[in-house]
Amino acid sequence: MTHILLTNDDGYQAAGLLALAEALQDIATISIVAPSTEQSGAAQSLTLRQPIICNNIAERQWAIDGTPADCVIVALHKLLPQKPDLVISGINHGANLGENIYYSGTVGAARESALHHIPSLAMSLCSKAKGVKFDDAARIARAAAELILKHGLPDQVLLNVNVPPAWTGGVRLTRQSKKITRNQLTEGKDPRGRSYFWLFEQKIDKDVAPDTDYAAIFASHVSVTPLHLDPTHADSLNGLAHWAKSLEKTFHK
Repeated sequence: MTHILLTNDDGYQAAGLLALAEALQDIATISIVAPSTEQSGAAQSLTLRQPIICNNIAERQWAIDGTPADCVIVALHKLLPQKPDLVISGINHGANLGENIYYSGTVGAARESALHHIPSLAMSLCSKAKGVKFDDAARIARAAAELILKHGLPDQVLLNVNVPPAWTGGVRLTRQSKKITRNQLTEGKDPRGRSYFWLFEQKIDKDVAPDTDYAAIFASHVSVTPLHLDPTHADSLNGLAHWAKSLEKTFHK
């Protein structure tokens, strides 16, 4: 039977993960390997300076004291008898759009599985509201999973899917947007007089390109963005080729 591995960055008890598992349970064998605690912003980071603790919490379900990428690595190398047919990360409680995908633990887990040549899907619901329903996102995840299992994906290409909180039925294939937010810091003092900072984002008032992920979400459409693991800028390979000779000269100085 088809085997799907689920993970996330919100933790193994997150409502989005549970909704995803329920939506997929009748089309595949489901394994869950997810962080013990929330790992938002972990990107594709790895735990290197302490052991990664693994807790078996139920049949085919494990909680990992580590990052989302750790979860994928432990699952593939130790917990699962063979590679799954598909890895889905999510459903994240909040958007993963534009340049925020570089920080996203949700996308980082999907990217880690794509590195292992496994079809991968990152799922996010674009809402931080308490008690938000994951029904629409779960239906989209199931439909996307069925398409991937039937048709496959190009090697080391993953899908980053974002679902608006009030979906109107539209779906767009989109580009990753450029950053339309600005990182901000709020400063304070703790009782001992030490400075601390809270990081948050501020929206920048600027036009959003109509073929991007942000534009789709602002129109209440689902955004589906194919991401490739190769970030090489091909034009620069030719445009900067003459730099190699200049850099070689430093060897002889």
